[in-house]
Amino acid sequence: MTILQLQNVSKTFVTESHEVPVLRDVNLSIEAGSRCSILGPSGSGKTTLLGLCAGLDRPTQGSIHLNGHALHEATEDELAEIRNQEVGFVFQNFQLIPSLSALENVLVPLELRGASNAQSRAEDLLVRVGLGDRLDHFPVQLSGGEQQRVALARAFIHRPSILFADEPTGNLDSETSGMVEELLFDLNKESGTTLVLVTHNLELARKTERIYRIHQGAIEGVDLG
Repeated sequence: MTILQLQNVSKTFVTESHEVPVLRDVNLSIEAGSRCSILGPSGSGKTTLLGLCAGLDRPTQGSIHLNGHALHEATEDELAEIRNQEVGFVFQNFQLIPSLSALENVLVPLELRGASNAQSRAEDLLVRVGLGDRLDHFPVQLSGGEQQRVALARAFIHRPSILFADEPTGNLDSETSGMVEELLFDLNKESGTTLVLVTHNLELARKTERIYRIHQGAIEGVDLG
């Protein structure tokens, strides 16, 4: 079953003086439950592509379907609901809410959905990522690796259909990166979530089943991981 499909997707940003094409006629089909990478250098368009796939932005042309939802036709309210129900995110810079504790950060997606047993689920997941003794700590009190583990717990807490990870170890040292990568793939396997990993790191990309190579806004090749 295909969970994410892009057909002839292009994205152009318009400034006062000129147009800047970022993506060109991208076609992409990702199967449910699979793990894939979008690999490319800085400025290649991979983060823009991720934003379109996740419903954070709209294509200039083309169609995007995510688990049966036509993202290119959805209203802003519909996109927000789709993201809330279907999508998990892990970002390079963690994006935790500084005024909330680790536990409260993980609870945010469940509170938006009004889920039951939210606190016990969040506590269990923080224990799973090795932060059972950090529940009440604020982001400023946590190391980079600990913050990213909180972000992983937050991303998986509502059992998303698909998880987008944008350079998830980009701000971490090599030892901490290895720990976070292992947790990401373990949680992904346990949950059966589709994983789309955006990275410039070939070694990390090879840990997924399929690698889409992007260059200057176009998919230029597909490799098996």
